[in-house]
Amino acid sequence: MLQPWQTGKVIRIENETATTRRYWIQLPGLTSFDFKPGQFVTLDLPVHEKPGKRWRSYSIASWPDGSNVFELVIVYLEGGAGTTYLFQQVTVGSELTLRGPQGVFVLPEKIDRDLFFVCTGTGIAPFRSMTHHIYNHNIPHEHIYLIFGCRKFPDGLYGTELRELELKLTSFHYMPTFSREVADNANHLVRIGYVHTVYEEICKSNMNGTGHDHAPAPKPASFYLCGWKNMIDEAKQRIQQLGYDRKSIHQELYG
Repeated sequence: MLQPWQTGKVIRIENETATTRRYWIQLPGLTSFDFKPGQFVTLDLPVHEKPGKRWRSYSIASWPDGSNVFELVIVYLEGGAGTTYLFQQVTVGSELTLRGPQGVFVLPEKIDRDLFFVCTGTGIAPFRSMTHHIYNHNIPHEHIYLIFGCRKFPDGLYGTELRELELKLTSFHYMPTFSREVADNANHLVRIGYVHTVYEEICKSNMNGTGHDHAPAPKPASFYLCGWKNMIDEAKQRIQQLGYDRKSIHQELYG
């Protein structure tokens, strides 16, 4: 059953990159906005007469903290009616009609295997929420690999924050990779290329056991994919070629 529409108030806006903004939205009608990390909200924006063409869904970038405020991180799309409205018309104090939380792109009840969070652009939002939630509640887990694909260094989202979280949560590995930058041999922490190379290298190095016919077997893992369709389609194919089945892959499409 769909939740009713409600009114949220924008209480803060910050530029995260040249084309990306963070929006903090308060729900005055609630004392607490309860959601599961990984879920999304749908905005009903006044950009079209038909409801279906007004709706835009965004993953919640913050984590449940008992308050009635949540955060969205949104990238401006050239010519996009929704983001043009949000970037040009919405200011602090603006009201937005929204519905949520929605979605089943959430953490398993028991984290008994490695988690690979593979994302591009603002697809990092649900994984930021999930990782902070695991840390805040000391949830037992295995290794967490957040593999974040960007084009250029300035496109990175939440970089300083996630580096700090990596120091506090030693089983968490923040692994951004940049497709349009040049390799710098002096800085081994910077990865150049696409997300696929990163998770493939990790998975291949983790093949310790033996499978059928004594072939190397992949270490148990779950893969969460969030971002553009082309990345997700390629990742699903490559992950299965590593020996994982489709049940180990969870996805949230953007665009």
